[in-house]
Amino acid sequence: MTRHGAALKVENCGKTFADGTCALARATLDIAQSETLVLLGPSGCGKTTLLRIVAGLENPDAGGRVLFDGKDLTRQPIEKRNVGMVFQSYALFPNMTVADNIGYGLKIRGVKRAERAARVAELVVLTNLGGLEDRRIDQLSGGQRQRVALARAVAIRPSVLLLDEPLTALDAALRERLRGELNSLLRTLGITAIYVTHDQAEAMELGDRIVVMRKGAIAQIGTPREIYFTPADRFVAEFVGAANIIEAPIDGTHLVLPGGRQPIADSGPRNQAVAMVRPETIGIVEAPASGLTGVVDSVRFAGDRQRIIVRGAASIPLTVDAPNTIKVYAGERIGLSIEPNSIRLLPAEG
Repeated sequence: MTRHGAALKVENCGKTFADGTCALARATLDIAQSETLVLLGPSGCGKTTLLRIVAGLENPDAGGRVLFDGKDLTRQPIEKRNVGMVFQSYALFPNMTVADNIGYGLKIRGVKRAERAARVAELVVLTNLGGLEDRRIDQLSGGQRQRVALARAVAIRPSVLLLDEPLTALDAALRERLRGELNSLLRTLGITAIYVTHDQAEAMELGDRIVVMRKGAIAQIGTPREIYFTPADRFVAEFVGAANIIEAPIDGTHLVLPGGRQPIADSGPRNQAVAMVRPETIGIVEAPASGLTGVVDSVRFAGDRQRIIVRGAASIPLTVDAPNTIKVYAGERIGLSIEPNSIRLLPAEG
């Protein structure tokens, strides 16, 4: 299948509103053709503002530019940018059938009926809407409506597909299923996409790269693995997945903790650490065999794993995600095994 995405460059783009509010600090991003870039962060961090600048719904501050395949479109309105948009609200036409909704953008662009029908039929298959072509929108479930919205957005073969929290209104199980379908659709069609979310699970599954944003600025850019395992600072570490953030003195190549001494890979020239340890990287061993011990505070069974809270090992209660086959009990003293390379030392100011 032909790939239709454009290479996108956001160059020195910021946004300051008339009242002096800085919604977005100046940022530069290069997005490759067919790449899915996820903008991840809490509400009010600037991710939707950046998306609107790419769409042409907001103008960047002076000096900012938006380029599609090297062509400067900064002052071009949205209708001249060939972008597709999908929102949390489906914005479908209730008086039209599924097929007519999907083909609407093609119709207003003057695409001939036969080609329009062929493209709609192709997208019906790709979005699992077979058999629903003649249904009205009010006869569809939420998940089906979101599939129609996605199909309509990609039917025009946009240069860039922009998605602003499109799955937020759906229940958890459906959201997870549609994430997989959306990921497959984007890879199949080869569309360049920017996806806005505050959900780190969505970001991890969908993004080739993730841009973590905070207070209108970019905190870190990287692949999902880079963001998860080597966060740039404390905010990124805590926002992306569960994290134990431990503050402790360093003695040579060890963290000095209440429950013992924990080896680390590289302390650098410092005598105090802010360290991140992911819960799944902590192993449980017999207490006498470990240099780090603590007391089980609680155990919560979660099906494929169990979450154990351990007190006394560090200055904070440690969260441990352990296999569901391990049996430990509240009040039991246990040993903890942490590979030195799995400990990430963070900037003290993070």
